[in-house]
Amino acid sequence: MDSLTQIALGACVAAVAVPPGQRRKAAGVGAFLGTLPDLDVFLNYGGPVENFTMHRGFSHSLFVLAGVGTLLWLVLRRWWKPVREYPRPWLAAILLALLTHPLLDAHTAYGTQLFWPIPSPPVAWATLFIIDPLYTLPLLVGLIAVLIRPTSKIAGRFLATGLAVSSLYLGWSWIAQGVVAHHARQSLAAHGLSAPRMFITPSPLNTLLWRVVARTENGYFEGFDSLVADDGPIRFTFHPSDDPAMAGASADVPAASRLQWFADGFVSADVLDGTLIITDLRMGAGDNYVFRHAVARYGNPHWEPIPAQRLPMRSRSGLLSATWERIWSDSL
Repeated sequence: MDSLTQIALGACVAAVAVPPGQRRKAAGVGAFLGTLPDLDVFLNYGGPVENFTMHRGFSHSLFVLAGVGTLLWLVLRRWWKPVREYPRPWLAAILLALLTHPLLDAHTAYGTQLFWPIPSPPVAWATLFIIDPLYTLPLLVGLIAVLIRPTSKIAGRFLATGLAVSSLYLGWSWIAQGVVAHHARQSLAAHGLSAPRMFITPSPLNTLLWRVVARTENGYFEGFDSLVADDGPIRFTFHPSDDPAMAGASADVPAASRLQWFADGFVSADVLDGTLIITDLRMGAGDNYVFRHAVARYGNPHWEPIPAQRLPMRSRSGLLSATWERIWSDSL
C-alpha cells in the first residue's frame, strides 16, 4: 500500500495497544515502524528485474520483522521509560506496527514475500488497489483524534472505530473478490475453461470494478466485472502469448524464470525484433502494463541473456475517469 496508509495503520495499531497516556508516543513510534519496511526501495540489487522482484523481500518477511521488533523492544525496555513502565503493551504495539505492514501489502497485486527466506512465490491476495481512500480515511480520522486529544475517551472511540471500519472494508474486499471469482468461473466455462487459473484484482481506488485475468496454455483472457452495473456474463478478450519462447528462455535466462516465479505464472511473452519481452499481467490492463522487461535476444539455437531493461508504460491519462464511468455502466 501507499506510504500514507502504512503510516496511518502503524500509528493506529500502536496507539490502540498502549494506555491512553502513551497513545501519542506510540502513534509516533508506530508511524515510523509502519513505513520502515519500505525503505528497501533505496537498495540497488543490481538491475531492474532484481529491484522489481526483490522489493518486499527480506524487509517484509514476517520472520525478520518479528525478530527485529522483539530486539527493538528489548532495547527500548532498557533505555526508554514508557516501555519500562508498560512492557507488554509496548511489545504488542511494536509488533503490530511492523507486522501489519507486510500483511496489508499482501492484499495488493504486487505481491509480498511474507515467508522469506522460504523460496515460495510472493503472496498477492490482490483484494485492494495500492491506493484506496475508503480504507485509509477511517485510519486517518482515528490518528488525528489521537494527535489532538490523546488521552480522551472520544479519541479512544475514534481510534477503535477507525480500525474497525477499515478492517470491515478489508473484509468486504475479500467478499467482493469472491463474488467476482464466481462470476468469472461461470463466464469462462462458456470458453471451455472449467478450472482456469485466475488473477482477480480491483481497478484503481475502488473495490466495485474488478479485473480478471485467466491464464491459458497459449495466452490469457481478460475481462472486467462491475459489482454495480454488470448483469450477465463477463465479457472476456483473449490475448495471445508467445509461451514457447518464454519456456525456451527460462532455462538459459535467469531474469525470465525470475519474473515468472515472482508473478506466479501470470506473465505473457512477446518477441519483437528478436528480443523477448516479458509482461507482468497483474498490474495494468489491455496492452498497457506497469512492468514490462526486455530480458533476452534469440541466438542460434538458444536465447541469450541481455542486460534487462524495464520498458516505459504508455500514457495513463484518462484512466481514473474511464474507471469511474465503467463502474456505473456496462456499455463501455
